[in-house]
Amino acid sequence: MNWMKHKNIFYWIVGLFIFIGWADLVWGQELKVGDIAPSWALMYSPGKYEMLSIYSAEPGEKLKRPVSQPYRHAVVMSFFATWCQPCMKELPILEKVYNKYKNERVKFFLIDITEATRNMTGFENSPKAGPFLKKKGVTMPILYDTRGVAMERYGAQTLPRLYIVNGNRKITLIREGFHPGKEKEFTTEISGEIEKLLKEL
Repeated sequence: MNWMKHKNIFYWIVGLFIFIGWADLVWGQELKVGDIAPSWALMYSPGKYEMLSIYSAEPGEKLKRPVSQPYRHAVVMSFFATWCQPCMKELPILEKVYNKYKNERVKFFLIDITEATRNMTGFENSPKAGPFLKKKGVTMPILYDTRGVAMERYGAQTLPRLYIVNGNRKITLIREGFHPGKEKEFTTEISGEIEKLLKEL
C-alpha cells in the first residue's frame, strides 16, 4: 500500500516536471534583468531583416555585420499588437523618447505580434500594424513577428512588454503593461536607462 502511494507521488512529480518543461518550451523561461536577451531575426519589409546581433552581442563575440555596422548599441524593443489598447497609449510616449535619441547609439524597435495572434477569438479583424501606426504618426521601426517566435522566446504574454538591452546583449530593464497617469514616470525611467547605457558605450 505504501509502495503504491509513493509510486503515485513519483508519477505526480514526474508529470509536474514534464508540464513545467512544456510551459518553458511554449513560452520560454521568465526573463529577468541581467539575463542575456534571446536572439531574433525579424522582417521589416519583404525579404529584409533586422537582427539583434547586428547591434548587440555578448562580450567576446563579434557583431553580425562589423564592416557596415561596427558599433555596439543599446536596443529598446517593445512588443505590441494593434488590438492592444494599453499599447496604443504607450506608443505616443515611446515615440517622443525615440525622437530624442534616434541619432544616438540606441536602436528602437516595435515588435508587432498582430499577425501571430490574428486567429485568436476577437482579434480576426485587427488592423495591420504598418498602415495603422503610420496614421497615428508613429515613425519608430516596426519588426513583424508573424509566427510569434520572438514573443515566445521573450515570454511576452502581457502587452505592451518593453525590454532594454545593452551593447553586451544583457537585459537591463523590463516593463510590463502601461498605466495612464504614469507617463512622466515612464519617460523618466526609459530615458534614464538609455542615458546610463549610452555612457557605458
